[in-house]
Amino acid sequence: MKNDEKFLAGSPKSRETFSSGLAIFFATLGSAVGLGNIWKFPYLTGANGGGAFILIYLVCIALVGVPIMVAEFYLGRKTRSNAVGVFRKLKASKYWRVIGFMGMASSFLIMFFYSAVAGWVYAYVFKAIRGDFRGLSGLSFEQARLVVESQFSEAVSGPVSPFVWQAIAISVVALILCAGVKKGIERVTKTLMPVLLVLIVVCVIRALTLEGATEGFNFLARVDFSKVDASVVLTALGLAFFKLSLGMGTMITYGSYFTSDNNLIKTSFHVALSDTVVSLLAGLAVFPVVFTFGLAPEGGPGLLFQTIPLVFSLLPFGNILLILFFLLTSIAATTAMISMVEVVVVFFTEELKMKRTTAVLLNTSVMLIVGALTVHPSSIFGSARIFGKSFFDSFDYMSSNILLPIGGLLIAIYVGYRVSSANLKLELSNQGILKNGRLVSTYHSVLRYVTPLLLFLVFLNVIGVLTF
Repeated sequence: MKNDEKFLAGSPKSRETFSSGLAIFFATLGSAVGLGNIWKFPYLTGANGGGAFILIYLVCIALVGVPIMVAEFYLGRKTRSNAVGVFRKLKASKYWRVIGFMGMASSFLIMFFYSAVAGWVYAYVFKAIRGDFRGLSGLSFEQARLVVESQFSEAVSGPVSPFVWQAIAISVVALILCAGVKKGIERVTKTLMPVLLVLIVVCVIRALTLEGATEGFNFLARVDFSKVDASVVLTALGLAFFKLSLGMGTMITYGSYFTSDNNLIKTSFHVALSDTVVSLLAGLAVFPVVFTFGLAPEGGPGLLFQTIPLVFSLLPFGNILLILFFLLTSIAATTAMISMVEVVVVFFTEELKMKRTTAVLLNTSVMLIVGALTVHPSSIFGSARIFGKSFFDSFDYMSSNILLPIGGLLIAIYVGYRVSSANLKLELSNQGILKNGRLVSTYHSVLRYVTPLLLFLVFLNVIGVLTF
């Protein structure tokens, strides 16, 4: 019998768990939903065949996203442990623990730059509330553009503002995590995720009344298979993996807080589909505005910070909509950061026996200090280059293109080949309560033979070995 097939009694009584299935859903959805939902997914959808891309993306979700998510949930709930402790509890070879360490390294690297971008979003919430964009409607287009560019430059490159807002963004996350799993993560995600959904719907309703609503909708919804080629399929594969916070230990960590009666497969499908819906709603909120004012839909992050304030200022009640838009964006950024930092915090509390508050303050301080010193243009090391890339781009490349796909691939191999069908069925059926034996068998086959192959192709593509 394999070492990891020995049934592990649940978590210690002192270890917190989420209180309900709804809490589990909102927490995991909060981890998956991030800044990429607001601009990257909608843009990639429109640029790669619209509805055709969505169909391919959903297939990729089923073959890559959900299988890896279920595998991470399995590891977390089975052991009630952190991303490193999982493999120690399963008595696996110490070499498998590299998965957890890679996940923590990814969390640090991503937080170094992601918290900076979150700081920009926080700054724009404040700017919108303060009314910094109210006067744009009375200016010529060229004057208004200069004002918006100046505001963006201040938020990104200013000598003080970027550092202050990055510190505020990380401090908010630290306060939430210090409160613990139930009073912190659960309470905040159960509150903020419904608010996020309401805000998106409000923005969508207003956007669909604009002149460019039909064009914006068509940009997302048209089914154009002529644009679909091998590179589009690989793009959808990569997006399905990276959009769901996979390969970095977040879902292992959150899975360790799941209740014993939670349906892991069902939760995975619900989170994956809900994350896709949020992304599409964000597209319906943004692109009617973009096409109404003749803007370039491929604007990316700049679209958020430079063009959206400009065009919203020209709409009735535009400043209110602008506040709501950046508020929902800040919620998406915050819930994503919570899950990333928690991966590291729970390792320090369980493996190094550190108090939770100390672990939170220590790790968020490191993330803030390194990020502040490296990722801003005005940072001490802001102009430094690593193999021709800035620290900002290097942190993104090393985490997204190397650590995450390798981590996901190793998770698929471990659960696919080190865990027997019988043991997997026992855990995924909640000790035989759920009658899903055929579904688990199908899932195990996909995880063993399909998911690793597709992830390997994604990895070869993102490092430039496999191109089309």
